Amino acid sequence: MEEEPARPAAPGEPTAPEGHPPPETPASVEEAGTTRPRGRTTLLIGAATVLGLVAGACAGVLVQADREPTKLPPLSQTALAPSTGKAPKPLPADQDRQVRTEGDLRELLLKKPRGAEEADWLKGSDGWMDLAGYAGTFGSPPSAYEALLRSEFRRAAVTAWEVDEAYTVEIRLIQYRQEEVLGATEANAENQYFATDVASEYFVAGDGDGDGVGGGDWSIPGTGDGRVFVRAEPERGLDGSQFPYRAEAHARRGDIAVEIWVSGAKRIDKKMILGLAQRQMERL
Repeated sequence: MEEEPARPAAPGEPTAPEGHPPPETPASVEEAGTTRPRGRTTLLIGAATVLGLVAGACAGVLVQADREPTKLPPLSQTALAPSTGKAPKPLPADQDRQVRTEGDLRELLLKKPRGAEEADWLKGSDGWMDLAGYAGTFGSPPSAYEALLRSEFRRAAVTAWEVDEAYTVEIRLIQYRQEEVLGATEANAENQYFATDVASEYFVAGDGDGDGVGGGDWSIPGTGDGRVFVRAEPERGLDGSQFPYRAEAHARRGDIAVEIWVSGAKRIDKKMILGLAQRQMERL
């Protein structure tokens, strides 16, 4: 009788020496199976790994806490010296626009011309207009007050005068903080929008070349987006007013919005308000 060939040993199963039969396996072992559970061992290894990572992180924090803090270089410098030679001198105050606008804003207003009288409502004031006062110049002061807060209103300076009982001039410099929004830019755009849209019935379209006798709107040279608006007819409902004709100018320079308001007994000359606007912008 031929002998039956031996089966290959499974991985991990001991092989019997040649010429000796394999040991007998008890029936109880065969019934219980030959594999052992490995879930507990894996859990213990994973827990040990996590504990090791936490311990390492804590040790790193303790070591770093005992060290002296490393000084960082400054984010900005007041003056940067060139590669050779001395650093350039700072601009004088009369040439540094930021220095001028950070000072007394009232000093930048146009001066009252010779022969003109200070406006009655301005007498006794200090030339400043606070937030509530400026909001009061709008049609809806409560809404304007909230809008000015959102626009980061900072301060306002004002001057006004009357000439020969023929016309009055009021100039306002409105300064914004401009930390989150461009308040001066937005204010200038809104003022020009209302001047052209809300009061459009009082205007005749300006072509930039006319003499302004019939009213219209024209750009202010040297300002980019500044404009003057001359009304061709007196405002309705104000026929009994001493100064029923209106003209206005709106421009901006940096964080300052410029407003010029002129009222007259006769139609306002375009050249007059343009000259006012140009001289005022030159001071900023």
